[in-house]
Amino acid sequence: METKTNVVLVHGAWADGSSWGKVITLLQKKDFNVTAAQLPLTSLEDDITVTQNLLSMQKGPTVLVGHSYGGAVITGAANNAPDVKALVYIAAFGLDEGESLEGLSKQGPAPAGAAQIRPDDHGFLWIDRDGFAQAFAGDVDPTEARIMAAVQKPLSTSSFTGKSGPPAWKHLPSWYLVSSNDQMIPPAAEEFMAKRMGATVRTVPSSHAAMVSHPKDVVDLITLAANSVRAQDLRKTA
Repeated sequence: METKTNVVLVHGAWADGSSWGKVITLLQKKDFNVTAAQLPLTSLEDDITVTQNLLSMQKGPTVLVGHSYGGAVITGAANNAPDVKALVYIAAFGLDEGESLEGLSKQGPAPAGAAQIRPDDHGFLWIDRDGFAQAFAGDVDPTEARIMAAVQKPLSTSSFTGKSGPPAWKHLPSWYLVSSNDQMIPPAAEEFMAKRMGATVRTVPSSHAAMVSHPKDVVDLITLAANSVRAQDLRKTA
């Protein structure tokens, strides 16, 4: 009996595991074994540990997927996780060693969505509720976008400033979905990171929340990565 391919989904800042809801449904219909992380968003190290714990529970080949800040998490979490065979970045940060979200954000003009980010008195960053839809989810159903704004999970400033260790994309094949209408990460920055990691790139005319507004495109890319992994395994056993 063939082992199901695992897909582990890692959310980013201002979201949680439920942001993958539509993607999970489509992946399960394709018979993937799907798990979504729930990150504390307290520090890059904490979030990597939570993800690695989840990866240790998977049996067999795994495709690790990250959205936004979740890209920085999977970049570290896939190290020392031998069952991870592919990385998929959805409008995500693919940091190199020593880089941080803060450092990368200073390398070019601030994206429009950055104007909606507000720090609180406890070391966390939020997106202003009134500006959430425009900044994060411009092509999401307005009712759904308001719910996303209401349940948003803030990012700690330590996660924002935390520096990446050795990136797993240097030794694992990667796929990248660029959101061409992204207001949170400049599309040019996404293209730069995708090219640097040698990723297979696809582009979707989406806001930052591509997994909500374009779930089929996200699932198609994950499936492409999974099929590549399967083909590679078949060649090895042939």
